[in-house]
Amino acid sequence: MPKMKSKGAVKKRFKITKSGKAVCSRPERGHMHAPFNGKVRRGLRRRIVLNTTWSNLMRRMMGA
Repeated sequence: MPKMKSKGAVKKRFKITKSGKAVCSRPERGHMHAPFNGKVRRGLRRRIVLNTTWSNLMRRMMGA
């Protein structure tokens, strides 16, 4: 049986926590934030914690 290849793009964008959940940064973090108010900007700093199904998929793609 061949080995499963890990996906480089997933390794760059996601991180696995100690408890096994996958986290990633929010979209729309690049530039042009003038129309956003402070509450929205602060919210963009927070990470997204993926649910169990997506965490399992990301872990498999990472080769972990």
